[in-house]
Amino acid sequence: MKTIRQIGSLAFVLGLFTAIFAGVPWAIVAGIPAGDPQVPIWLRTAIFCLLGGILVVLATVAIEQRNVKPPTPGAVEPDGSVLLLNSEEVPGRKATDVLGLVQGHTVYAIWLGNDLSAIIRLILGGELTEYTDMMGKARTTATNRMVAQAKEMDADAIINVRYMTTSVIGSAAELLAYGTAVKLG
Repeated sequence: MKTIRQIGSLAFVLGLFTAIFAGVPWAIVAGIPAGDPQVPIWLRTAIFCLLGGILVVLATVAIEQRNVKPPTPGAVEPDGSVLLLNSEEVPGRKATDVLGLVQGHTVYAIWLGNDLSAIIRLILGGELTEYTDMMGKARTTATNRMVAQAKEMDADAIINVRYMTTSVIGSAAELLAYGTAVKLG
């Protein structure tokens, strides 16, 4: 279903850009009178793709909404060389040296076709899986960058791990992961 939705999204985007960036200039240059029905086949195809793409996305999202499954909890699984905790202490271990702040961040966005799917989900209701996937990838990327920085410092653990997100522009979001790198005794 996701592949069909992606094809519909692609058809929508291609039809939209063709109609706007080729069709409008063609209509201006050709000087079409208001009642002239002579529209070239490429412009009719672009408009068909635009409208058909919306219809395909709407249909696939509606079908997926009927088959909604409960979310499965996901966790970031680093390679295990650096322990990640959101507490101030490591139970049963003592931090012998505080190495400093480590952080990782990324800015993620989804393409226009996925935005279209999300807008349809806003109308029909349900989880905006396009944004959930985007933020999951952003969280993994930011966490891996934070862990890489801690490895460079030869840290055993990162304590007080926190995540922060902010909207950058449109559907783009920045995700920051940060914590304190420590050596354990």
